[in-house]
Amino acid sequence: MGVNDDVSDIIEHHDEEEMEKKCARSQAASSVTPSDSRGEGHGAGTHSGTHSGTQSSHRLLAYSDALISIIATVMILPVAHTKVEDNEELRESVRLLLTTKIGVYLMTFMIVTMAWAAHIKLFQVIVRIDDCLALLNLACMMLITFLPYTFSLMAAFPENILGILLFCACVMVMGCIQCVIVLYAFSRPFLLNEQIQISENQTFYKHHILKVIMRVPLMCFIASIFSVIFFQLSYVLLAIVIFLPYISQSLKWCRNKAMGQVEETPDSMLFYTYLPNEPLSKERVEAFSDGVYAIVATLLILDICEDNVPDPSVVEKQFGGSLIAALSAYGPEYLAYFGSFATVGLLWFVHHSLFLHVTKTTRFMGLLNTFSLAFVGGLPLAYQLTHEFPPYSRNELEAIQISCVIIFFAGIFQLAIWVVALYNERETLHPYVRYGGSEHVFMLAKLALYPCVALGTFFLTCILSRFSAPIFHLMEITVPFAFLVLRLLVRVGMALLRLLFCPERPDPRSIIEVEDDEARVPFNALVT
Repeated sequence: MGVNDDVSDIIEHHDEEEMEKKCARSQAASSVTPSDSRGEGHGAGTHSGTHSGTQSSHRLLAYSDALISIIATVMILPVAHTKVEDNEELRESVRLLLTTKIGVYLMTFMIVTMAWAAHIKLFQVIVRIDDCLALLNLACMMLITFLPYTFSLMAAFPENILGILLFCACVMVMGCIQCVIVLYAFSRPFLLNEQIQISENQTFYKHHILKVIMRVPLMCFIASIFSVIFFQLSYVLLAIVIFLPYISQSLKWCRNKAMGQVEETPDSMLFYTYLPNEPLSKERVEAFSDGVYAIVATLLILDICEDNVPDPSVVEKQFGGSLIAALSAYGPEYLAYFGSFATVGLLWFVHHSLFLHVTKTTRFMGLLNTFSLAFVGGLPLAYQLTHEFPPYSRNELEAIQISCVIIFFAGIFQLAIWVVALYNERETLHPYVRYGGSEHVFMLAKLALYPCVALGTFFLTCILSRFSAPIFHLMEITVPFAFLVLRLLVRVGMALLRLLFCPERPDPRSIIEVEDDEARVPFNALVT
């Protein structure tokens, strides 16, 4: 009981400290008078005039999240709508796709989500907007919506430099617009975050944010130059942009080891850092993820509406006017659609369950979430492949195995998010799930179900290749029922483990006491 009391005292003390800090910040912000702001050169006019025309940024952020999630997801359409003939080897076609369309899709998806993460960071600094900021943000969104066209050019003409030049030009102009947004916001500090308003290092913040924003446009500028000289290297430079924060952090660590620790401004690490544990807005991560899942599910039914509505003349000639007979020919497509929709919905359900336990998302968790969403965006491709080829053909087997790989990676990156959250549990998880126990086992079972089932299906289709399609569809049908009885299965599994490893069961009351003691042990201590 002593350990539990100590933990409770620590949590309560931490909460009291946070409340005191918030009160101090609000008092300090309210103490800034209009005359003080005029004296600092931040603007003129009366207090009401300075703040007139401003509004909360919540709706603008919701609109931006929805728009970016749509743009990031529809980039899979050129890949999913690539037709493979029945007499063409799928393995060879996939190899060509991987070197062009799929590779460019993954790279562009990551860059678009990086632009979205930069948008999150920018509007963690800017908390209120006016008409000018709203119009500048719309200009950024317009350029982001143009990126799928540049992606299509890059995928269709991988050796032509025009696509990559247009892409780099869009990113560079977006960087310039974001710099204008920063300069405009810092000229009117009442639009900024409360912590920056009361900070004595506003100039440092402004220069630091501008420097971080211009790194990606600068890399794109260098990539556009190399596209004229050696265009393969320009693709490599764009891929480096994805991991630029982690490369920068590694170089900074090496510099500190070689030259000693560099002094930082006291509050310089609050915003725009490259640390993996830098916080991101949990609400916006959830909104963006929900948008991707919803759009992927919608793309599935669009394919049904486009390809599976028979022509009236064909129904009359080939099926004697019987619409039921005509639709029965599309049976495999309907089965693939319902299975794919169930997969998308259950992956969203697991993502939803995971983020119910998370209180704070970090940059590294956001990167893992982006990788997971990139493979979720590939599910329309999996849907197209699973019903594209004749039954029992070699192409059908390889298409089903590709679908298993896509589902496996979509689930395994969700599991990686949970592992990272457990490692930093005091900062990232709710207090009621910070310590080991049955809830951890249940959440782990939820997250591991799809990777394990997809991996098992892949190897089973290798052994029983003739029955690959029935095995895959059976997996899609049984997994939803597995989720319904998962908690019961976890309890039965834990009971069997106790019987195997602890055959002499003590009194039930002592079991409860032992479980309570185990629940108080932090995850990091268990790992150690």
